[in-house]
Amino acid sequence: MAIPQQWQGRLRLPVVAAPMFLVSFPQMVMTTCKNGVVGTFPSLNQRSAEGFDDWLFEIEEGLDPAVDAPYGVNLIVNRNNPRVEEDLQVCKKHQVPLIITSLGAISELVDEVHGWGGLVFHDVTTRRHAEKAIEAGVDGLILVSAGAGGHAGRINPFAFVPEIRAMFDGTLLLGGCIGDGRGLAAARALGVDMGYIGTRFINTQEAAAPDEFKDMIIAAGSTDVIYTDAISGVHGNFLKPSIVAAGLDPENLPPGGGKYKTGHERRAPEGEERKAWKNIWSAGQGVANITDVPTIGELVDRFEREYTAARGAA
Repeated sequence: MAIPQQWQGRLRLPVVAAPMFLVSFPQMVMTTCKNGVVGTFPSLNQRSAEGFDDWLFEIEEGLDPAVDAPYGVNLIVNRNNPRVEEDLQVCKKHQVPLIITSLGAISELVDEVHGWGGLVFHDVTTRRHAEKAIEAGVDGLILVSAGAGGHAGRINPFAFVPEIRAMFDGTLLLGGCIGDGRGLAAARALGVDMGYIGTRFINTQEAAAPDEFKDMIIAAGSTDVIYTDAISGVHGNFLKPSIVAAGLDPENLPPGGGKYKTGHERRAPEGEERKAWKNIWSAGQGVANITDVPTIGELVDRFEREYTAARGAA
């Protein structure tokens, strides 16, 4: 069990803020890193590889690698993402310190990232996914467990964490309903090195999510989250109220078909009115415990107090 050596002394909390579609943008990433938490974003949040390149310049200019937490980029490693190789080369140009891969673990990509000194963490939802990622040589596994936002799995973390820890001695992260410092302490006690937190960071002032999205999270309970593959082609958790607002019946959604739709396939072109399908928002069951929209600095301060208190009481 270990947080990467090169990150020692730069983290206030053992946390990676998860990359979120159309929520995680450069300002949010930089603010997160400056508050001692690893900030990340999906490359596809930028519409072009050229714009993605500009974003990385902006982030690098805004961070001090000797003091601030590292940043990372999420790459969708899937044949339906035509930009994966181009975006990887942009990451290589900037020597991005952390690459988070989803929907595909490829040893050649891992080797290329290792070639510039970067780390690769990979999202997994099953034991088989973990085995493939370990075979590919990744540095960390992100266990996306039951109740997590985005493309989540169905396995309870009390079963998932020890099963994967027994077969992997690299950095282990857990995603799924970690909404405060007590939850982070519990995850660490279970055997992971870091928390992987998404939904709680949506409801921060720096997040690019619309106010309607943030308000919906505050109003939602855990039963307002539905697990379906109808939205992106891959099973994930989405807010029922946003599905209803799009004019759809959450209980009678069309099958996803097993084909992943990239972010570009799911959003309207520039200049066009947003499509209803695009306004379906992803969130985890942890919405039930979110009641405010603090700054990232305020949220990290709160997490740190709760985490320290929980570990002291253990």
